[in-house]
Amino acid sequence: METSRTDYFDQSTPRVPANDQFRMFTLTLPEALKRAIAAYNDGNFSEAERLCRTIIAAKPDFFDALRLLAVLETRLGRLKDALTSYDRALAVRPAYAEALHNRGVILHELNRFDEALASFDQALAVRPDYAEALSTRGATLHELRRFGDALASYDQALTARPNYAEALHNRGVTLHELKRFDEALASFEHAVTARPHYDEALHNRGLTLHKLKRFDEALASFEQALAVRPDYAEALSNRGATLYELRRFEDALASYDKALTVRPNYAEALSNRGLTLHKLKRFDEALASYEQALAVRPDYADALRNRGLTLHELKRFDEALASYEQALAVRPDYAEALSNRGTTLHELRRFKDALASYDHALRVLPNYAEALHNRGVTLHELKRFDEALASYEQALAVRPDYTQAHFNEAICRLVIGDFDRGWEKFDRYFNRYYQFRRLGVSNGTALAAIAGRTILLHAHLGYGDTIQFCRYVPLVAELAARVILEVQAPLHELMSTLPGAAQIVTRGDPIPNFDVQCLLESLPLVFGTRLETIPSATPYLRVSSQAIMNWNARLGGPRGRPRIGLAWSGDPMNWNDHNRSMRLGSLLSLLDLSATFVSLQKDVRAGDAAVLKARSDVLHFGDELKDFSDTAALLSNLDLIISVDTSVVHLAGALAKPVWVMLPFIPDWRWLLDRDDSPWYPTARLFRQDNSRSWESVIVRVRAVLQDFLRDYASKPPPAACSG
Repeated sequence: METSRTDYFDQSTPRVPANDQFRMFTLTLPEALKRAIAAYNDGNFSEAERLCRTIIAAKPDFFDALRLLAVLETRLGRLKDALTSYDRALAVRPAYAEALHNRGVILHELNRFDEALASFDQALAVRPDYAEALSTRGATLHELRRFGDALASYDQALTARPNYAEALHNRGVTLHELKRFDEALASFEHAVTARPHYDEALHNRGLTLHKLKRFDEALASFEQALAVRPDYAEALSNRGATLYELRRFEDALASYDKALTVRPNYAEALSNRGLTLHKLKRFDEALASYEQALAVRPDYADALRNRGLTLHELKRFDEALASYEQALAVRPDYAEALSNRGTTLHELRRFKDALASYDHALRVLPNYAEALHNRGVTLHELKRFDEALASYEQALAVRPDYTQAHFNEAICRLVIGDFDRGWEKFDRYFNRYYQFRRLGVSNGTALAAIAGRTILLHAHLGYGDTIQFCRYVPLVAELAARVILEVQAPLHELMSTLPGAAQIVTRGDPIPNFDVQCLLESLPLVFGTRLETIPSATPYLRVSSQAIMNWNARLGGPRGRPRIGLAWSGDPMNWNDHNRSMRLGSLLSLLDLSATFVSLQKDVRAGDAAVLKARSDVLHFGDELKDFSDTAALLSNLDLIISVDTSVVHLAGALAKPVWVMLPFIPDWRWLLDRDDSPWYPTARLFRQDNSRSWESVIVRVRAVLQDFLRDYASKPPPAACSG
């Protein structure tokens, strides 16, 4: 499953510029006011304030002294005092536009937006073309989320002053908020043209370019902002986000770290730094970074959600779920957290709860492709295949190039036996993923491309897939002049027994010249395979008589007892390993039966090693199985193989050995549904989990059937000598 992540950026806020009316003017004033102005201009604010208060004490309605005091108090950050001073000044001169405007600026800074708006409107009633008041009025309307009115106010400001950089910038911020990114970009560009070193405009232009997925240009804009202001924390953090999108994770991490040097408690940078560490698989450090963000802002929904992503990756599903729940307590309609919670609930096998979480996400964001896709995965797990297909199709309608949705649709179609459409989707996924040139999607085109030419066949899935699909190589050889087969190194020697391959190449080695190429996994489509036309003749792989005799000698023991091979786990890195593998302890109830049991596990997990060591009645060869040719020779000496869905099953089937396959409730596509045989391997018998989704019921049935097998074996003559 795929999960998806939310926007990394802080909310942009329109910049309210320091008004040029705060600049001191010179008029015929009493000497004390002249000295106060001089002290202000020299930066001696305490002296300027002392003089202003002296003047006001002597003449309480001295407008210029009241106004200068308000400017001083604003400069010193004493906004409430400044507001009082402006109110006193305006009581003396009510229609003074600059004082009304500056009073509005202070009210805006105090988040008293309705009052700020009224003050700007009073200033504009006095001077309708007052560009600064029109621009800051727009910023206040933005804060009140009256975006249309804000744009109108900016446009009036720009009519009064066409190259007014602040109004252009603030207009861009509002357009960005409205997701009108192309228009926002144009407004930021105009602002930067008017003022080339305008750091906020350069930064917000970068944000908009990021939204437009023009990441290289976004990065350049952030770099320009940082050239103007090297310690610009927001630009450093958002540059990190853009470097993340460019998959330059180490550089992104460095940018976040620099932002945190400037602002150590920058919650957004800490959270996004955690995501970058997650990508670098430094999960413990990622968690620490989220915790720092949450120490600064405990109700930070994005950090809670991102922490959930990392906990999920660490398979700490209960903790991940708790983190998503915390995020949703803060933001109940957080679509990404709802979808990710669904993914974790799926892993906890709470499929109906997962489905409800996806449905909630889709009520918030109906075209959320990841939620539609993940909902399909959960519906598949519930065996609601038609609904799963509909959900994948909805995801692909939103995002036609959604590769994972194409793949899971293919798996869904194949498991229900819809090979015609399933192979096409399967092929589309792998050829897009591996970027190889396809032979074509119709039989005629594909086969015409092969005929009489040298073809390179690549194996790019797991060992079992290579063993399953290599059955097509002889069919290709009947058409091609020469077949080169590239396979994984452990399969190289075994594949030399496959008819039709003129040359076997180990993956990673130099590849000889060829005319056309194709993925091995694409051959079912090339040959138009349907259930009834699967090339199922076995054996198609073989083992030398000498290798069989060598392994027979290693097995030793009386031949009066049947030899039964056991494999209980596959590759732990396989995405479905938690469903298809079991513990050795689950098979112990079989071991009291009268047979010689042989472990077919090359690698044994730590939890199983102690159990295996305690069972001297189970033969185990481990590292003696150097490659698949050794495993094939060992299998050739066995009477029966019992295995979970792993490469051993495919090898046994390709050698035409009797093999019993223990399958999870939702099997891999190749085992289809509701049948105990396999059209791919005639010697296979399938044992499926029931609705309990437990292995216990499977083992009970296997034991019962195995007892019948042993009785039949005992009634027959001893087996003949082994041969290749």
